[in-house]
Amino acid sequence: MSAAAAADRPTAAADNAATATAVVTGASGGIGAATARQLAAAGYHVVVTARREERVTALAEEITAAGGSATAYALDVTDRAAVDAFAARLTDDQAGPVRVLVNNAGGALGLDPVAGGSADEWRQMYETNVLGTLGVTQALLPTLTASGDGTVVIVSSTAALGTYEGGAGYVAAKHGEHVLAETLRLEIVGTPVRVIEIAPGMVKTEGFATTRFHGDAEKAAKVYEGVAAPLTADDVADTITWAVTRPSHVNIDLLVVRPRAQASNSKVHREL
Repeated sequence: MSAAAAADRPTAAADNAATATAVVTGASGGIGAATARQLAAAGYHVVVTARREERVTALAEEITAAGGSATAYALDVTDRAAVDAFAARLTDDQAGPVRVLVNNAGGALGLDPVAGGSADEWRQMYETNVLGTLGVTQALLPTLTASGDGTVVIVSSTAALGTYEGGAGYVAAKHGEHVLAETLRLEIVGTPVRVIEIAPGMVKTEGFATTRFHGDAEKAAKVYEGVAAPLTADDVADTITWAVTRPSHVNIDLLVVRPRAQASNSKVHREL
């Protein structure tokens, strides 16, 4: 590459990581915690948030002990007043401008058919997955824009793109999250902010399925029964970090990531 061409090449987002802050919601475990670790390893100061203060505090201490930089905040993304107060506390002088927001907080509840589904669980899933993502994105979008090189990541799901029996409440919420990402990208085109959607398929983490089945470990285990190698939290975190660290002019609009054993939401190879 010639010197002139190199000078004209857009700056890679990774080049700015050492002076930038990345906010990760839902970082008390699973994909959120793994993403925080990997973004810290990439050079970002990470702000880890979740409702369980002791979990994010321990994560921030772990990242710092490993040579990274992290701050912990207890945050419920469904509490808009708390979200706004959190955004107001994030200032550029703490560790560099806030350039990355990873909307990871969410989750599924139940596996009931539409005819017997719980409206309360549907509402909770919508408030966490959709309105939580909306609130945090709205609160941080001005800061991300002012940074001159912002990225909004929305961690949705393959449920955002296809239905399956028993999943209507979660599927509806994730479809809402997908539409939020798609519409935001249209609305802010021309600003220095990218909108990236990562849609994981079957991921085996310590809490997702157990939470879905209200603590029933036996039911949770059956989700992964016979699947040789479901995705791990680190697999998805690696995908998120790769997308975030592309050159600033490169936008990964939508990336679907599944284990090899999963062809669709309802077609999974099981070795039984």
